[in-house]
Amino acid sequence: MDFGIVQFTSDRGLKPHVLAPLIEEAGFAAYYVPEHGHIPTRRDAAHPQTGDSSLPDDRYMRTLDPWTSLAAAAAVTERIRLATAVALPVQSDPITLAKTLATLDHISGGRVTLGVGFGWNLDELGDHGVPPKRRRTMLREYLEAMRALWTEEEAEYHGEFVDFGASWAWPKPQSSIPTLVGAAGNEKNFRWMARSADGWITTPGEDDIEGSVELLKRIWSEAGRDGEPQIVVLDFKPVPERLDKFREIGVTTVLYGLPDDSVERARGYLAKLAGKLGLAPAAV
Repeated sequence: MDFGIVQFTSDRGLKPHVLAPLIEEAGFAAYYVPEHGHIPTRRDAAHPQTGDSSLPDDRYMRTLDPWTSLAAAAAVTERIRLATAVALPVQSDPITLAKTLATLDHISGGRVTLGVGFGWNLDELGDHGVPPKRRRTMLREYLEAMRALWTEEEAEYHGEFVDFGASWAWPKPQSSIPTLVGAAGNEKNFRWMARSADGWITTPGEDDIEGSVELLKRIWSEAGRDGEPQIVVLDFKPVPERLDKFREIGVTTVLYGLPDDSVERARGYLAKLAGKLGLAPAAV
């Protein structure tokens, strides 16, 4: 089990190329960022935390582009995984996004993990022409089409939402780009993951991680998937007993947020958190 940092990026926080080296130097294994291209001012969709159209944080409307952010981080780091928690692929063109991710994987030396979501903000999805009741199918097709472009000499895909004929596309990722789904831990979501992804990212405040992981692993096995699913847990405070349980049940990565209003605060927080987790600073 390793540990990573998720930054709720914004134009008010530390820039990714400033923060990412601090994360790597402190001994963490991964850097995650979110995606929201825009937030419609009038919305009917309820936020999962507030239960209504209000937002718990104004950074939702100020979020930096994830791919530019991770590319900037890639240029100034050598080891940490570069990931999203979560991206919204259906708000982009799949062929263009496949190229962006393959390029990011190429320049980072194969360090990319793609965390995706179905999208709770239906109003945001609607502005991209995504039909709310078909967004899961649309995401599945996007992922399948991108994997074809990443792995096949001459790729093609023919679906309801993505359709292209035999095509060449390089660079190819150095290895398979892991795809994780950030969603509630229930049977419907886990069956989708077992068919179309490589693992799960918990939602904030997720209860009964142990029971959810047990369910996911059972569904994974029933689907005939080899190995174990990757499991990324959003945690808020490092409690030794809880971390021991995470290790026992097979959690892959535990993520923590951080203050990012200054280099001094971020560096101090990272050092303190790394100490509690028993991480060794990266060798210079």
